Amino acid sequence: MKNLTQKLSKVFWGAAIRIVTLALFVVVFGAGAALAQTRAYVTNGIDDTVSVIDPATNTVVATIPVGHLPQGIAVTPNGGFVYVVNQDGNSVSVISAATNTVVATVPLPAAEIQPIAIAITPNGAFAYVSGIGGLVKVISTATNTVTATIPTGGVLATSLTITPNGAFAYVANLASNHVTVINMATNTVAATVPIAGFPQGVAITPNGAFAYVTGAFSTSTVFVISTATNTVVATIPVGSGPKGIAFTPNGALAYVGNNFANTVSVIATATNTVVATVPVGVTPNRVAIDPNGTFAYVTNGNSDSVSVISTATNTVTATIPVGDRPEAIAFGTQDPIASLIAEVQALINGGTLTQNQGDGLIDKLEQIIAKLDRDQTGAACNQLSAFINQVNAFINSGSITPGQGQSLINATNGLKATLGCP
Repeated sequence: MKNLTQKLSKVFWGAAIRIVTLALFVVVFGAGAALAQTRAYVTNGIDDTVSVIDPATNTVVATIPVGHLPQGIAVTPNGGFVYVVNQDGNSVSVISAATNTVVATVPLPAAEIQPIAIAITPNGAFAYVSGIGGLVKVISTATNTVTATIPTGGVLATSLTITPNGAFAYVANLASNHVTVINMATNTVAATVPIAGFPQGVAITPNGAFAYVTGAFSTSTVFVISTATNTVVATIPVGSGPKGIAFTPNGALAYVGNNFANTVSVIATATNTVVATVPVGVTPNRVAIDPNGTFAYVTNGNSDSVSVISTATNTVTATIPVGDRPEAIAFGTQDPIASLIAEVQALINGGTLTQNQGDGLIDKLEQIIAKLDRDQTGAACNQLSAFINQVNAFINSGSITPGQGQSLINATNGLKATLGCP
């Protein structure tokens, strides 16, 4: 197992590829599967917080302060970081999923954009942010800096999503009655699709063939766009004021939060018809489906709660109290070791640690994976203690700040507790 880890590290030399490789490695070979945990993250607009939900118990396990008026939220594919747009704060908060703390804040020009929505590319390299002003800002997740600005031709870009192949982003422009299609290879507008119905939410089917767009306010319609032709090919009547929309992983069902009707419409995508209407809380905003496709989670803005809908029965099975005015919700599955690797790599990318310093820490984490795969828990615990000692040495030498070091130490201590280390 150790030889395989070394071979992978040598073959995949690039930093970004190394993280992806390690994430896949731990899942395939056991350690990650045993330690991985899924969480749902909810932005609370009035509280300026993010609620972290454990879907195994449907309870809030952490509350994280972020910027002012948090709206959209997205999780990196490896589950290591959560990106939150703060509309009135004109910023993006970056949360470490390992420690549930903000580890970076990306400022956005207040004169150009008040951010509302965010999506992360399938390879995790970039976050795309849209909002008031109609611009899309592109953030490098390696450096947490803005690398591009894309005009959409609209004035209120309330939602955006990215095709599964990472080729295009679809942006709903509420006040301009159109959807902007961005070619992500060039960060230029590739098409503009007219939507006669105040487009508010947008989601892409898992196979990438269609974009479903909710028409807010008086239209109460979902518009279906063919991504091959960028034309509307179907319209589906739903409840009043549709806003958020999400698909089950197999693409068979779409769940739409009807903001004014206090219901969720369930659409069968094979026929583009509503097959169920589910009463939820007051002012349902956004929807997310758990990774298994078993439950749909709906934020209720004026009930300060999240409704959990069984996708098998289309009934509410739980209601979770969260913060004040929940808006967006996203799921992430995080392996704590892969997240630690991602956090160390971020310190390397940002120039805080040298490549050699960071590689030394990552090597210790790779050894932990190998020891856990051989069921050598005691040895893995010793290696975790060695990791903490090395982090403390970097704090003492001034290589990293106490805050940066404590974030790594807290995550490591959490992993030690999970493993039952002394």
